[in-house]
Amino acid sequence: LMVWLRRTTHYLFIVVVAVNSTLLTINAGDYIFYTDWAWTSFVVFSISQSTMLVVGAIYYMLFTGVPGTATYYATIMTIYTWVAKGAWFGLGYPYDFVTVPVWIPSAMLLDLTYWATRRNKHAAIIIGGTLVGLSLPVFNMINLLLIRDPPETAFKYPRPTLPPYMTPIEPQVGKFYNSPVALGSGAGAVLSVPIAALGAKLNTWTYRWMAA
Repeated sequence: LMVWLRRTTHYLFIVVVAVNSTLLTINAGDYIFYTDWAWTSFVVFSISQSTMLVVGAIYYMLFTGVPGTATYYATIMTIYTWVAKGAWFGLGYPYDFVTVPVWIPSAMLLDLTYWATRRNKHAAIIIGGTLVGLSLPVFNMINLLLIRDPPETAFKYPRPTLPPYMTPIEPQVGKFYNSPVALGSGAGAVLSVPIAALGAKLNTWTYRWMAA
């Protein structure tokens, strides 16, 4: 019974986080339609996606103890999000309405850290968490390069996508060398480590709850 309970809890957690990742992507990643906030939005997107990826991926990886499961988890999230993208597109929204994050390479770095440190949990949290936070905004630049309406046009041709009282008059984009990637990577690297530790702790709590 306990084995069955443990597996059920485990798979339920994976499904819940993967579905929530899709919803978060739709909400945090919609920086195409808020073009006058595009750079700020990309930073928020980067932080939310890197922390969300690391909490689920490290939970899953430490649960199985097998390097490679973080990448598998990121693949699940990617497939879910592409399905959501297709659903929105089917409802008549533009193809770029949902931006699918580039999760997989960052998850591969987490797996690689866990493998290279001989399955050291603390190394996975500190080194792996840092690598995920640093790398996700960089890999996710692919989205900014491939999307038909790049964020640079936001400040040249602002569209009335926000209520007038929320539209910035002169967006401040000069800081951090004008790079949302630098800010996203810096903040992501710092925040992904404690969130990775939370993912590892969730694993402990799950076992403790099931053993009680």
